[in-house]
Amino acid sequence: MARILRGAPVAAAINETTAASLAALQANGVTPVLALVRVGENGADAAYARSAVRRCQALGAQARCLALPADITQTALEDALDALSRDDAVHGILLFQPLPKHLDAAAACAHLAPEKDVDGVTAASAAAVYTGRGPGFAPCTAEAALRLLDFYEIPLDGRHAVVVGRSAVIGRPAAMLLLQRSATVTVCHSHTRNLAELTRQADVILAAAGRPALLDAGCLRAGQIVVDVGVNVLEDGTLTGDVDFAAAEALADAVTPVPGGVGAVTTAVLLAHLAQAAGQAAR
Repeated sequence: MARILRGAPVAAAINETTAASLAALQANGVTPVLALVRVGENGADAAYARSAVRRCQALGAQARCLALPADITQTALEDALDALSRDDAVHGILLFQPLPKHLDAAAACAHLAPEKDVDGVTAASAAAVYTGRGPGFAPCTAEAALRLLDFYEIPLDGRHAVVVGRSAVIGRPAAMLLLQRSATVTVCHSHTRNLAELTRQADVILAAAGRPALLDAGCLRAGQIVVDVGVNVLEDGTLTGDVDFAAAEALADAVTPVPGGVGAVTTAVLLAHLAQAAGQAAR
């Protein structure tokens, strides 16, 4: 049976370090502030925002919630983001996505100051991930996956990592982060031929395709490390990942659960980014 790589202890370790950083900032008269920007009434976004507010308060930061109407214009949204980017009292900005269809998300994200882009959605943040230089942060979920592997002392140097999914927020940045750790990386996607053949070759699989149970027993082999980043809601309301968990548990050396795996680490990474952004602004 596979070792279960749970996210809770990883998040707790990150939060402990973040709390110490935030306390040091508070002692120097800096109260880190995270701005949470929502457009429209999405229940999942609202719930996450409430959770983020509680996490901020617990660790010694503050959160501002900005709820904008669903029919907001592109210009009005960009003006709101410009104002937050100029506000010296705000250290981090999280823009909830996806946005309503009439809005251009990429254009909106361009109005976030890179040094406040704590979820890694700007072009400058992408450049920082790809080059290792410049302002901005890695997308929180992609970084959370790597933090989880680090916590459980899973080596990456020289190992073959297969990333299933090529989104700009998880798959591609995760591949870059794995390359930075000297892994040999293969990126697969919806057009990949012989997916199962490629995933069976992997030492480490990072599944981020957004398709429930995409990777079944035929895609796995004994001894692998399986990191499931997918979060899919089934018709009965239950959550499942991109990997058949029962198959992975029987075959793999280690596997992350859904829920309770990488997702549990993501908010902790977000607040770690906030502390880092506030520290950089205070220099």
